[in-house]
Amino acid sequence: MSQQGPIIVVSAGVSTALTAALTDAKLFPVIETDWPDAARAVEQLQPAAVVAAGDADQRFAALAAQLGRLSPYVPLIAINPETTLPVNALPLSLVGGSLERLSARLRAALRIRALHAAVLRRIGDDATALQALTAADPIQDATVLLIGRGARYPALSVALGERLGVVGAFSIEAAAKHLNSRDLDGIVLGEGFSARVVEAFLTVLAEDARFRLLPVVLTGASGNVASNLPNLETISGAPDRMAGNSLPLIRQHAFAARLNRMLRSIDAGGLLDARTGLLTPEAFERDFGKAVAQATSGGGGLSVARFSFDRGGERARLDAARIISRLMRPMDFGTLDHDGSIVVAFSDADLRSAHIIARRLCSVMKHTLHGARERPVEPDVNAATLLPSDSPASILARLGEARRAAS
Repeated sequence: MSQQGPIIVVSAGVSTALTAALTDAKLFPVIETDWPDAARAVEQLQPAAVVAAGDADQRFAALAAQLGRLSPYVPLIAINPETTLPVNALPLSLVGGSLERLSARLRAALRIRALHAAVLRRIGDDATALQALTAADPIQDATVLLIGRGARYPALSVALGERLGVVGAFSIEAAAKHLNSRDLDGIVLGEGFSARVVEAFLTVLAEDARFRLLPVVLTGASGNVASNLPNLETISGAPDRMAGNSLPLIRQHAFAARLNRMLRSIDAGGLLDARTGLLTPEAFERDFGKAVAQATSGGGGLSVARFSFDRGGERARLDAARIISRLMRPMDFGTLDHDGSIVVAFSDADLRSAHIIARRLCSVMKHTLHGARERPVEPDVNAATLLPSDSPASILARLGEARRAAS
């Protein structure tokens, strides 16, 4: 697999094994360098990826910072890290010294680099789109599924929750429901499960194309678990270290999800909000007007619901919007409004049906939204249905009046 730029291997001495493994996997060209010359090599060669063996104290942090400023994305893979890594350095623990997993991890990262390059190419000189792509660190959008029931589960939940959104599950069965109901950026599998259960779970993930590239971090003693998951990683130590070295893989996946949303927005001519996957407010207003006209002339049903949030802030609203964009019916459409509420139009639905659909969406949001730990973030919901005398403005106004009365 030839790259637009070489792969640089950085180590304290000659790393013949790493170079041979990459060459055998047909990942080339590969250029070796040592730590004193690493920064200059990156500047001169503009690599597609960097593989680093050894933390090399502060030089590693400087290298990670240098690569983090480059565009498009340049993956940095740290072989057998012994300390907590920078957020853009992907850990790779090689069990028994085997380099078989290196090529899979690198190929997965290079696909994200290619995706980033494609988005930048499609954006061109659009300053607004570029600002939306780079406005915030992808980790602020990330949500991880934490599965476990061991003694360290509470400490690991806190360590992860301080950095990103966490959805908890005490069983594999509960985890499967979360995997099917919302977008996740990684799985952290804690203690409390036998090696056979872990292996079966990983096999299911590897066989499903939706989850094959999902980062999976094993924090318990797993042995040599065979898996085809390229982003499978085993991290041990204190909860803070496990959480810290899980972040780079999770952050990379969240970045890829952001890029995919941006591409969908571009393909839709800017009508989709790249942050949420829902329509922009202007596109929603246009489509809602057409839906009201069709329902009025054709006699079909149309209802609308507003989901509003008193707690949780911007993160909760974005999470809720992404959940709704994933779970709502194909014929429905919605938007994250300027006031922070989410408005969803339900086609061919009376008021009772709208309430049923809204309750189902709220049930998922209640258990998965990122918010305060002491109590879940649950949206307030108001619904209205189209009357014969309604216009688009009047039904939305009635919805707003119901919201003010409820508050």
